[in-house]
Amino acid sequence: MASAPGHKFGQDLGNLLEYIVLERILKPRLEAFANSKNYYLDWQKQRPARTGKKVTWEDKYGNKHDLDFVIEVGGTETKRGTPVAFIEAAWRRYTKHSKNKAQEIQGAILPIIELHHLSAPFYGAVLAGEFTGNALTQLRNNKFAVLYIPYQSVVEAFRGIGFDIEFDEDTPDDVYADANRKLANLTDAQKEKLRLDLTNVSKDETDRFMTALKASLERLISAIWVIPLFGNKIAARSPADAINILKKIDMQNPSGNFSKVEIIVDYNNGDSIRAHFVDIAGAEGFLAKLVA
Repeated sequence: MASAPGHKFGQDLGNLLEYIVLERILKPRLEAFANSKNYYLDWQKQRPARTGKKVTWEDKYGNKHDLDFVIEVGGTETKRGTPVAFIEAAWRRYTKHSKNKAQEIQGAILPIIELHHLSAPFYGAVLAGEFTGNALTQLRNNKFAVLYIPYQSVVEAFRGIGFDIEFDEDTPDDVYADANRKLANLTDAQKEKLRLDLTNVSKDETDRFMTALKASLERLISAIWVIPLFGNKIAARSPADAINILKKIDMQNPSGNFSKVEIIVDYNNGDSIRAHFVDIAGAEGFLAKLVA
């Protein structure tokens, strides 16, 4: 069944905005930064290191998610590296859908971050259209960097090429059908004008987004804490029994077998990584990766 004209217009408009904002505005800046640091920037393209064009990563539950950009340390065309940045984009026309989309992005990326927590990756959302303040705050409260282009800014950019896209749910199908034809026939010159106008209107947001990315990936280690833990496991039958065991511990003459080593890495931007290893070799391997 063919899509309703209004639905098709929303999809095609979103695809065009994704192309302009991601491919023409953000990607060049991400590429320049990644190249300057010898990182690998992955996006939706053919790459021998994976299957197909999609940038797919698994989360800690084994679920797979398709993302827009991932930056890797040690990645090449033929080998996947360690992911240090995940970026996802979305377009929404109506605010009633914005909270669900924010939750969808959050639900996809945060479990991936948990799986790769030892590299403390950067994660960001690039949004355009109608998103409520609550939806944006929800993402920021979960430590997402957000690049947001409001719907009215998109409307004004299209007005600059003589195209009024400010429709709503009551707009007749014939108006949408005409808009679909006009959207499909945009010239390269019109698309370039849209790129320039959207670049200008989103400059401050894009600069802040890139500053947050650079701060995350250019951070410096301010301290490394190595905490070897020794002791013997003592089984308790109840909370009260456990309290009695604690009271009997000789704090002046500690003893016991090696249990594990805890590593805490603090960075100058406020990030912190806490890792536990059951042997010294595991801890050494982790610290060696910080040097690489």
